[in-house]
Amino acid sequence: MTTGRPGRPVLLFRSASFRVMIGRKIEKEACMSMEIPLLAVRDVSYSLAGKTLLAPVSFTLQQHEFVWLTGPSGSGKTTLLKIIASLLSPDSGSVALRGEEVGTLSPERWRQQVSYCFQTPQLFGATVYDNLAFPWQLRQQQPEKRALQQSLTQLDLAPEMLEQPIAGLSGGERQRVALLRHLQFPPAVLLLDEVTSALDTENKARVKQLIQQTMAQHAMSVLWISHDGQETGDGARVIALTRMEATQ
Repeated sequence: MTTGRPGRPVLLFRSASFRVMIGRKIEKEACMSMEIPLLAVRDVSYSLAGKTLLAPVSFTLQQHEFVWLTGPSGSGKTTLLKIIASLLSPDSGSVALRGEEVGTLSPERWRQQVSYCFQTPQLFGATVYDNLAFPWQLRQQQPEKRALQQSLTQLDLAPEMLEQPIAGLSGGERQRVALLRHLQFPPAVLLLDEVTSALDTENKARVKQLIQQTMAQHAMSVLWISHDGQETGDGARVIALTRMEATQ
C-alpha cells in the first residue's frame, strides 16, 4: 500500500485487483457468449401413428457455417428441417437459436430468422413478381423492380421473367424463384431441402455460388439436404441421418 497525504491511503493494490477481477469477468462472459452456438438441436425426435420418422438427433450449427444433411429415404431429413423451421413440433428434445428455444419466440419472428425452402417450391400469387415482392410486403416495404430483375439474372433467369405467370414456369425455374424469394432478406439460418434437384450441373453451381456469396455478405448459415455425392463431397461438414441415429 502507498500513502498520499497523512490519513489518506491510496489503495493501489485493491484498485489493481478490482481491475483484474472485472477483466476476468468480461473475458468469461465473452467466452460464454462465444460458446453459445447459432443453432442447437438437442435429442430431437418425431413419430407419427406409432412409427418413428426421426430418431433422436443432436448437433449444433455455428454462424457462417455450411453443413450438408444426408441419409437414405425415410431417415427423417425433411422432418428434421420442418422441426427446425417450427413447422412441426418434436416428440422430444429442443431447438434453440442463439440460446433461445423455439417456443419462446413467436412463429413469425422465428421464421424470419430460420427460413425453410421446400423441395417442391411453394409459390404465391400469380406472377414471379408477386413471389419476390412478398417478403418486402410482409415488412411493409416496396421493392425496386430493377433490383428484383437483377436478382433473377444471378440464377440465369431472364429479367423479363419478373412479370411472367408462375403457372408457366418449369420445375427448375420454380425452384430458383422460390430460393430467390428466401434470399430477399437473408435469414440467420437457411434450410434447403434438395432445392437443386430439378437443375442441371451448371445451374446447380450457380445456386451454390449465390448461397456462398450470401453467407459471406450476411453472416448466414446453411443446412442443406442433398443426395448428390458430388455436391456433398466438397469438403464441407456432413451430418448423416440413418433410421436409428444421426452421425457426423
